Amino acid sequence: MIAPFSLARLPRIEFGAGSLARVPALAAAYGSRTLIVCGARALQSTPHWQHLLDGLRKHGLDWDVLHVGGEPSPQLVDAAVAQFRAGGFDVVVGIGGGSVLDAAKAIAGLLRVGDSVMDYLEGVGPEKPYRGPATPFIAIPTTAGTGSEATKNAVLSQHGADGFKKSFRDEKLVPEYAIVDPNLLASCPPELIAANGMDALTQLIESYVSLRANTFTDALVISGLRAARDGLLPWYEGSGDQACARSRMAYAALISGIALAQTGLGSVHGLAAPMGAFFPIPHGVVCGTLVASATRVNIAVLHAREPDNPALAKYARLAEILCERRIREPVAAYTALIERLEDWTERLRLPRLAHYRIAAADIPRIVAHSRGSSMKTNPVVLTDEEIAQVLEARL
Repeated sequence: MIAPFSLARLPRIEFGAGSLARVPALAAAYGSRTLIVCGARALQSTPHWQHLLDGLRKHGLDWDVLHVGGEPSPQLVDAAVAQFRAGGFDVVVGIGGGSVLDAAKAIAGLLRVGDSVMDYLEGVGPEKPYRGPATPFIAIPTTAGTGSEATKNAVLSQHGADGFKKSFRDEKLVPEYAIVDPNLLASCPPELIAANGMDALTQLIESYVSLRANTFTDALVISGLRAARDGLLPWYEGSGDQACARSRMAYAALISGIALAQTGLGSVHGLAAPMGAFFPIPHGVVCGTLVASATRVNIAVLHAREPDNPALAKYARLAEILCERRIREPVAAYTALIERLEDWTERLRLPRLAHYRIAAADIPRIVAHSRGSSMKTNPVVLTDEEIAQVLEARL
């Protein structure tokens, strides 16, 4: 029997090379005023930018542009809303990496409301219920990692000793359209391919073993894992058919976003939130450098305390998918999975935590702030000492 499940809202999805060309007509369906939220400058150096503007002009649209550099802060979102609220925008188009899409998502949610985003951030402010209305939002990723184009989360960061990394989260923030064009990935540098790719892979793994995983998400995740397995290293290393590799990773990232929106994540992302707030470490690097050690700790704890937990069978299945072979003995499968993840971490040159000046003395503070929503769907409850082991292995 298939167990009951429910699905959260998803965007309408346009996937495929050249799908960026559909954006002007889609935007024009909402009206004539468009706010484009994009990265600092990289996109403008490619032909895609002029093609987009030419298409908007052809469809009779006018636009303003907001550039977002780095991870968005609540202050950036509030300033953008104050600057553009009176502009009468009919649609927001976000085109960039996960940080750009998160900023655009939050801005679209508040342009017609006018409140500070601090009113809605989980675990920070008063956490008012969001009533909307949100401005229609079209999300166009130019990296393959976060899957933000498919989620209701806008992740915002405030860095420093008292920093935080929290979500503005509501189904009204889900993009109207996710336009996933693998051609936009062609200019990604290797270090971004590695970090974002391991973010997508980690999201797929954590969604698969999540407490909220279901038959529907499992089927999607398996297809995403196969795409990441076959696409990430060839794309990073520049081997084989690069267009095919980019397409696979664009798909893997999209599926990781769809899956996490339904299932939640796990211990790696639980740790990523405080680490990204307290230290200048990119989110994808956290995922890539911790996923093998987190997998090892989860499996060891499950084996010791919950040997009948279905997540153990899923970890064995993960090994078979990522290693592309049948592994009949569970212990051999767990070992193969961890070794494969460690190998990818090394081949992708993901730095250790010490590279970002994270030391043993910082671990208790990170652990103390790690029990957010992601940790709640980890397949087993970890003690503080067990969470610390995940970090200690990558110092």
